[in-house]
Amino acid sequence: MPADSRCRLYLITPPAFDPLPFRDLLARTLDAGDVAALQLRLKGADDDAIRRAADLLRPVAQERGVAFILNDRADLAVATGCDGAHIGREDGDLRAARRLLGPDRTLGATCHDSRHLAMEAAEAGADYVAFGAFFPTGTKETRHRPDPEILTIWSETTEIPCVAIGGITAANCGVLVRAGADFLAVIGGVWNHPEGPEAGVRAINAAIARAL
Repeated sequence: MPADSRCRLYLITPPAFDPLPFRDLLARTLDAGDVAALQLRLKGADDDAIRRAADLLRPVAQERGVAFILNDRADLAVATGCDGAHIGREDGDLRAARRLLGPDRTLGATCHDSRHLAMEAAEAGADYVAFGAFFPTGTKETRHRPDPEILTIWSETTEIPCVAIGGITAANCGVLVRAGADFLAVIGGVWNHPEGPEAGVRAINAAIARAL
């Protein structure tokens, strides 16, 4: 998932969904505008549920050129043919994940508000680092609230892409785009959009274009 010359949308699945009916909604959502990556995030789900969701949704993303990233589980990412894995600070060892994924799959790392953690992640083989939460979010409890300047400093001092995450919507994302985010990780700003997720994708992409 290399960085482009412009900021792009990194879409994360909703906190809970039935993957079979969700598959068609996902296809329409990805067709609505530019999406660089889709992260399958099923906290608390068992391995069978994760495998089923990955098998149903991965082809939808990959057929559209969208990288399919599995949250937390590098082992299942390899087993289910995903394009990579994203590892949280408490959810696995980055060096072990790098070994499991091999050289061709993407490894992402949560780094909260810390450039030190981001440098450690890069040294461990991460292909991108994620900072946040930049705004209040109902998806999960957050203890870290970085300043957008961390994106600027990171983008000016390293070539490894950075992802901004946490409460991002079309209304507030401009400051993160201008600060240097390579990707915007979005959940509610798309799936909870009042006109539907297709409109959410279009709104985020329009906001990115206005901010550039």
